[in-house]
Amino acid sequence: MLYNWLLALHIIAVMAWMAGMLYLPRLYVYHARATKGSELSETFKVMERRLLRGIINPAMIAAWILGLTLAWQGDHWREGWFHAKLLWLVGMQIVHAALARWRRAFANDANIHSDRFYRVMNEVPTVILIVIVVLAVVKPF
Repeated sequence: MLYNWLLALHIIAVMAWMAGMLYLPRLYVYHARATKGSELSETFKVMERRLLRGIINPAMIAAWILGLTLAWQGDHWREGWFHAKLLWLVGMQIVHAALARWRRAFANDANIHSDRFYRVMNEVPTVILIVIVVLAVVKPF
């Protein structure tokens, strides 16, 4: 029964993490078009900071803690799919770190990327998420 509760909480945490990871780059698309120092730009700064610090970061921490607990409870450490999932999760962490770095750049009015760049980056978490879900559900190896 504990495993099922951990799994439910893990799924909720992952959903919150991914919702933020998909929304934050979309905010960057619009922020990149805003004039630096404008009221709109300042509003985006607040939205981005709150989203990252209030939702994405806590959800990511919960997802990792719960996921590792599930791996321990389910004894998944020796399974090939789990190793592959961990590798893709490291990729998701790299994207997460990049989103945080870009938020700091926007906060300092130092963004160097175009709205088109952020449109492309908006798709990266989606692709990684699809691979991770397939690995976790199908367990192909």
